[in-house]
Amino acid sequence: MRKEMLYACLCVFGLAAGVARADTVTFVTPTGSTTSGGAVDASATFATNNSGTVMITLTDLQANPTSVGQLISDLNFTLSNGATSGTLASSSGQQITVNSGGTFTLGSTVATGWGLNDNVSGGLQLDALGYVGPAGLIIGPPSSGGTYSNAKGSIAGNGPHNPFIDGTATFLLDIGGVTANTMINSAVFSFGTAAGVNVDGIPQTSIVPVIPEPPSLLLLGTGLLFLAGAFKAKYLLA
Repeated sequence: MRKEMLYACLCVFGLAAGVARADTVTFVTPTGSTTSGGAVDASATFATNNSGTVMITLTDLQANPTSVGQLISDLNFTLSNGATSGTLASSSGQQITVNSGGTFTLGSTVATGWGLNDNVSGGLQLDALGYVGPAGLIIGPPSSGGTYSNAKGSIAGNGPHNPFIDGTATFLLDIGGVTANTMINSAVFSFGTAAGVNVDGIPQTSIVPVIPEPPSLLLLGTGLLFLAGAFKAKYLLA
């Protein structure tokens, strides 16, 4: 009897989980990555779901950079469904202006000004350089002392390059054919104001639950009520 009840509950919860599920994968730059601009450290977290969207959180982790060549400017990626076109539905990031001497001023949270390029290396490309660049690159955090003490002239007080995006930018993409089972096959980070300064990312994968939408909750609740009624009836008739 207990085994029957457990099996039935697992079926119901499994059905609900199948409706409310998303895949996430985080790509990072390998430890010790460098470019001609210096050390780089970045991550990109992708979340795919059954609504045909991809949410990307792109983060610069390199603290107290010296050169604009250490800042994130592009992200290339490929998907398991072979999609090479999509639409950038929205983006968001907080602006930051690095002043001469390394102090900084935080600005508003705004659309990043980045764009989405189709058919790039068999996939898609989130791009600052062809849109808002050379401004709008993503900069890592300041030093522990609270300033960009290492920043040289390509960052500190540089009018064309300021403002930057502070630390993290988020992007919501509409891509046809994407489901919760769509995987990100590769991700390549680009740095600096010259195209083609790339570092291949390496993946760290996990599966996380998504809060069910109302129909999913209704399905789960109905299933549990049905099970309760069925087992009560079985006892009464026994």
